[in-house]
Amino acid sequence: DFSYFGGAETLPHDVDKRSPRRTVVVASSEKDDGRSYPGPPLDPADFLWMMTEEPHRSRRTAIMKAHPQVTKLMGHEPLTKYVVLGVVSLQVSIAICLRHTHPLSWAFLAMAYVVGGTANHNLFLAIHEITHNLAFRGVSANKALAVFANLPIGLPYAAAFKRYHLEHHKHLGEDGIDTDLPTRFELLCLNNVLGKTFFATFQIFFYALRPTFVRAQALTKWHFINVVAQGIFDYILVRTFGVRPLLYLLFSSFFAGSLHPCAGHFIAEHYVWDGLDQETYSYYGPLNLLAYNVGYHNEHHDFPSIPWTRLPALRALAPEFYDNLPSHPSWPMVIINFIRDKEVGLFARAKRLAKASQFTGKVPSASSSFSSSKINN
Repeated sequence: DFSYFGGAETLPHDVDKRSPRRTVVVASSEKDDGRSYPGPPLDPADFLWMMTEEPHRSRRTAIMKAHPQVTKLMGHEPLTKYVVLGVVSLQVSIAICLRHTHPLSWAFLAMAYVVGGTANHNLFLAIHEITHNLAFRGVSANKALAVFANLPIGLPYAAAFKRYHLEHHKHLGEDGIDTDLPTRFELLCLNNVLGKTFFATFQIFFYALRPTFVRAQALTKWHFINVVAQGIFDYILVRTFGVRPLLYLLFSSFFAGSLHPCAGHFIAEHYVWDGLDQETYSYYGPLNLLAYNVGYHNEHHDFPSIPWTRLPALRALAPEFYDNLPSHPSWPMVIINFIRDKEVGLFARAKRLAKASQFTGKVPSASSSFSSSKINN
């Protein structure tokens, strides 16, 4: 049904010469055999506008009905604070050890990419985990740990991330609220190979700056604590050991959100692939060991109150809900395929009107049209 994807006239003429399918399915079905494309390519001129609610709420309800024991998996994970302490100590120690190494030397850059990028990416995802209050029972203790985990990242962001990320869960795909979504400006400027390469290389800046333009936050005392703690840490580090340790930490943060194997999860999680109508994708590969199992992303969105160590148990508990969902076999290949594949780009995100706009009938932008919407009855 080509009307699902904006009308047959918007499809490329070489639709039959498509690249190999990028996602895999553990348990194939009549609906999706895991090899062929479930649908034609998306219209690259606009996002995929949805008229249905996000899928995780209904699947959560179904899983709780089928497996009521799932609630036993919920709760905080004591191991998290020890992992955070270890990674923070590792990064600070390396930074100090590199105080006599030139920042543009191969040794400095290689250490910042291989070790620092992986470690700071781990801290990004530690803050993600802590944002859901899964490290301690108390809310304040979780916020304090997030501020501590933020220190080797070099710039304060943990307090601001918390609210933006919780809105991403509650309002998944809602235009103007979910700041994980690319803006129309990004779509217009970066919708080609060069633009996608730029986006993948500097995506850490897009995720850091986009929220300030889309949805500003009211500041709280934890924003102040985050900024002050980070400023004191950076000042002491530079004052005691010089600027190079801080440069190592900042380089590590940049590499962690750039063309790094672990950074593939940023694109893998919610970009629409292979003509599917699925807006969240999991990854079950070995890089989850370095990333708080964030690859179990459908599972995480279904049950944000289940900590990272128990997400594999959730999947094992309810295989009938997850094994038939397409998933990504490789994070590094997600970045490569995102850049080179014409069927995916900044346009390949599912969007829906914010709930307030659904009643007013206000469209997201003057140039957007529901002629390219996907309507599921």
